[in-house]
Amino acid sequence: MSEPSSAGRRPGPRSERVRPALVVGLLGLAVAGALLYDAAASWTGHRAGSWRSRAAHQLATRPLDSGWVLAGAAVLALLGCWLLVLACARGERRWLPLRQHPGAVIDRVGVAALVETRVVGLPMVAAARVRVRRRRARVTVYGSADLVQVREAAAAELARIGLVREPALRVRGRPARHRPPMH
Repeated sequence: MSEPSSAGRRPGPRSERVRPALVVGLLGLAVAGALLYDAAASWTGHRAGSWRSRAAHQLATRPLDSGWVLAGAAVLALLGCWLLVLACARGERRWLPLRQHPGAVIDRVGVAALVETRVVGLPMVAAARVRVRRRRARVTVYGSADLVQVREAAAAELARIGLVREPALRVRGRPARHRPPMH
């Protein structure tokens, strides 16, 4: 079955921080564009914009403890804190979109649990550890299982889940962990 073209795909889930970041980015772009236009106009011999002359005069004459200066500083500080929170907040990277149901998603931890359950059911597998990323899945098998069989089982489970973009699969084998008897 062929993959649908990128034009036919629905976008995956979007983070809650996309819209605020877009608004702040567009506001910053508008302010930078106005400043650049005014600077270019003054460099070419035209008179500086009246708003720029007023702003420069206000900044030069207004004391720092003025209410307007403090309010402007508070607004800029809040905007900076908001941007820091947005930058540090977790996005939607933990969700993987499903192919069969456009708009539906599954948690990466859930995908890892499904693959691990399938792999642990194979003969000679003492334990397994599965880590699923957006582009790669790593399966570590503890025991003396056939790694080809483990790869096939993990690939079959990933195909059954039906992710839009199936992660590249890497399978490693490790000796079974020895656990001393409990006293």
